[in-house]
Amino acid sequence: MTHGFGNEFSSEDSRCPGSLPEGQNNPQVCPYGLYAEQLSGSAFTCPRPANKRSWLYRILPSVKHKPFTAVPCGNLTENWNEVEPDPNQLRWLPFIVPKSTEKKVDFVAGLHTVCGAGDAKTRNGIAIHVYTCNTSMVDRCFNNSDGDFLIVPQQGEILITTEFGKMMVEPNEICVIQQGMRFSVDVFGETRGYILEVYGAHFELPDLGPIGANGLANPRDFLCPVAWYEDRTVATGYTVINKYQGKLFACQQDFSPFNVVAWHGNYTPYKYNLNNFMVINCVAFDHADPSIFTVLTAKSTRPGVAIADFVIFPPRWGVADRTFRPPYYHRNCMSEFMGLIKGHYEAKEEGFQPGGASLHSIMTPHGPDADCFEKNSVAELQPERVAEGTMAFMFESSFSMAVTKWGLQTCQRVDKSYYQCWEPLRSHFNPNWNNPILV
Repeated sequence: MTHGFGNEFSSEDSRCPGSLPEGQNNPQVCPYGLYAEQLSGSAFTCPRPANKRSWLYRILPSVKHKPFTAVPCGNLTENWNEVEPDPNQLRWLPFIVPKSTEKKVDFVAGLHTVCGAGDAKTRNGIAIHVYTCNTSMVDRCFNNSDGDFLIVPQQGEILITTEFGKMMVEPNEICVIQQGMRFSVDVFGETRGYILEVYGAHFELPDLGPIGANGLANPRDFLCPVAWYEDRTVATGYTVINKYQGKLFACQQDFSPFNVVAWHGNYTPYKYNLNNFMVINCVAFDHADPSIFTVLTAKSTRPGVAIADFVIFPPRWGVADRTFRPPYYHRNCMSEFMGLIKGHYEAKEEGFQPGGASLHSIMTPHGPDADCFEKNSVAELQPERVAEGTMAFMFESSFSMAVTKWGLQTCQRVDKSYYQCWEPLRSHFNPNWNNPILV
């Protein structure tokens, strides 16, 4: 793999040296008799910093296929009106992974939409999915024409084969497969994870402002694959599954789509190890807002407002003086979907489990449970490691997300007792209190 974020990369499979054309993109005859094909991730006329495209040099072009026909979507949906809105705090127990002895389920068949908002047709919106699967995709690939997938493995590594090469992605790593890129997923047992999908924008690194030139997710720590191809005929038919306008379609072709011998450009899939995140935190008192933990953002057209942010809560030092150190009580103009890759989340050490999730919708109150509040209100404040052995994350969005029927009912994983974690909170109000700082 090669390092960098949004760079101009070039790669050719070592079996075919010199397969990248020199000095031009689209020669009359490409080296090795390859076809030149451009994959554009932005309008041609976007300003250079936002212009995304790559040139692929392939054995056969992707246009060679039979017509697409509609196929069942399973639990993948963009219907945000299946059930009535629910403004309550929501928490899900770990989503169930089907046993391979009972039913073979691959990555596409195991996609389930939990919540979302907006519209793929107008290219403005977000969807949150989970994937639960137990078998690899065989002679099948997936292509998302609607938006970008940010994939967060939680249980089991996944080997992703793309037109640009291969990526092994393990829990505590993430990967992004951008709009239009074909990929297939191999798994090695019962596998589970989360997906953040955005329409109409690509993920980018957040601006650092007064932090300066370095910090948070550094560009050099992102990895993109190197060229790898297979020249394979599939007489029984290779299936290309296309997510288009929220629906699934499939077509047949008689060759593997992973036939790209060489490529160059700045529009690629990539992955990132969350252990490489350089944490910024308070070193005096109070809290910095959780935006300091942003790994990637998909910006909206409003300055400072994201379609979606991917935020993590990694191991770090807590040293704030005179401060209630866990997350504060909060109501927010953003929607907050949280997942747990491993460990115990500091604000709710019980109930919020790896492989589960929570959703605190726009202006829905949330914060530490009663036990966390009582314990940390009297704790002796010493420098301490926070979230050791833990990795929680948040998909935060400016959209008011609706939960799907699968998310609220069909999955049968909603923890209906969630609200009870705040029930023991009691009043500590004392009108005769004397502030020892002022005495």
